[in-house]
Formats: sequence, structure tokens, C-alpha cells
Amino acid sequence: QVQLVESGGGLVQAGGSLRLSCAASGRTFSSYPMGWFRRAPGKEREFVVVISGSDKNYSSDSVKGRFTISRDNAKNTVFLQMNSLKPEDTAVYYCAAKSLGYKTDHYYTSASDYGYWGQGTQVTVSS
Repeated sequence: QVQLVESGGGLVQAGGSLRLSCAASGRTFSSYPMGWFRRAPGKEREFVVVISGSDKNYSSDSVKGRFTISRDNAKNTVFLQMNSLKPEDTAVYYCAAKSLGYKTDHYYTSASDYGYWGQGTQVTVSS
């Protein structure tokens, strides 16, 4: 039973930081592209950041320079370090793992490319 479980969300003041974790079980995802997506109130789910199969990073323009994705293969866990948070970052954040079949150096930014999803963790940034 493959599961992705996010944790670390919460309420934070604008300018603050949060570190989200995504713990995988039932399968090893160390060699897979892993991504973070988010859905804000009244908006569509959007791409946030991805770590490629070759451990290269790519992020959306809205979070570039503020958010960092990393991976701990020994723990089969991916992290999202969020700094300088803004009220517009308020959303449910989802961890996702690429479905079978991928290009090692490709940055997957579409939700449809991912086959495994966590249930999400709420991040609320107050102004």
C-alpha cells in the first residue's frame, strides 16, 4: 500500500517560515521525480516545485528564491522549506510522486504527470 503523508503545515505570520515533510511508505521513491503542488481557496491546483530524477530543482516563479525542495533518500522523505511566506502562499499543499516512466532530467510541472498523492497539509499565512 503506497502512501504519501504530508506534515508540518500550520499557521504562520507573513515573513515567517515553515518546513513541510512528505514521508513515503510502501515503495521507494528516491529515484523518482517528486513535486509539491498547492491549491489556494478559489483557485486551481498549481505547481510549486519539483526535484527531478537526477536531483535537480525547479520552482514556479511565484516561489523561486523562497521555497526549496530537498530529499532524504535514506528516509524516503521529501521536504519543502518555505521562507519569507506571504499571505498568497496560503493553500493546501500536496506532495506527489511521478508515475512510472520519466525522463531523468525533465522537470515535471503538470499534476497529470504524477501518480501518487498525499492528502495535503494546510498552510495559512496571516498578514
